Amino acid sequence: MRDGRRTGPERWARGSSERGSVTAEFAAVIPAVVLMLACCLAGVQIAGQQVRLQDAAAGVARSVARGGSTSAAGQVPGVGIAITHRGDLVCARLSARSRSPAGTLLGLTLSASSCALGDGR
Repeated sequence: MRDGRRTGPERWARGSSERGSVTAEFAAVIPAVVLMLACCLAGVQIAGQQVRLQDAAAGVARSVARGGSTSAAGQVPGVGIAITHRGDLVCARLSARSRSPAGTLLGLTLSASSCALGDGR
């Protein structure tokens, strides 16, 4: 023993009671890491669906403003469409239930709205 520190075999003898503690700690952390990754992936899925819904709302508003149909919303399954007219503007509001497992579990409904100038002006 030098300066109160154990060296050589004495050090390893003391540490043998802690053998496997790193493995146990790692095994305890794995579920938390997997849960965090699952939440991040669910967030990315929900954000992607929101972007698709916003694109569809813009497409529907433009189409209806030009005298067309609401077929642009076909790219988002299970979508609800509400068309309103505000002066010269034609506004489309789309809503859909989240298809992400986490969004479905939480009962999350996404919505997006967009307006376009009527008569294609």
